Amino acid sequence: MSKRNFLLTDPARPEGPDNAHTRARIDDAILALMAEGDRLNHDLVATRAGVSRRTVYRYCPDQAALRAAAWARIGPAGGIPKTLGEFVGGVASRFANFDDKADAMTVVMASAEGRAIRNVMKEERVAAFRAMLAPRVEALAEPDRTRAIAMFQYLGSGFAWREMRDQWDMDGAGAAAACTWAIEVLLADLERRGARPLADGPA
Repeated sequence: MSKRNFLLTDPARPEGPDNAHTRARIDDAILALMAEGDRLNHDLVATRAGVSRRTVYRYCPDQAALRAAAWARIGPAGGIPKTLGEFVGGVASRFANFDDKADAMTVVMASAEGRAIRNVMKEERVAAFRAMLAPRVEALAEPDRTRAIAMFQYLGSGFAWREMRDQWDMDGAGAAAACTWAIEVLLADLERRGARPLADGPA
């Protein structure tokens, strides 16, 4: 009696390492859906990418993985900066990246789905900024220490980029110049401040 061989693997993704072409199609579909303001789910991504639902699940097994893939497309190249030098020196390139993906970024900054996408990286983001700024804020007591760190993170974020784009008609280069200047002013203030509370005003 002959045995039938059933095709159990998806030809869109061969066994072994990821298929870069399929990964790119899925990532492009995620970016397009974000730009249109659609909620991310596996069915919509599969339809837009032209692959099976099963293939999308293989690359992104759950909703958190879909959101992480979304952040990887719109977030900073190389991920969240790990050093103060990377952060300050990378503002211009991050804002240029936001310009390149402006439609998706605008939705991500304003929608509930976008908030969920951003929050996928919250723990890693907070830890990275606390670590990179620890030597600069160590003299401050809480909650001033956290307030100072949060302001630095904001100045290098998509929110600062969007506000300058929407309200002041700046491109990424202009917004980056303004935010980099503000970051450097605050770093200089911390050098002079010591343990003085932020409520005392500029040092």
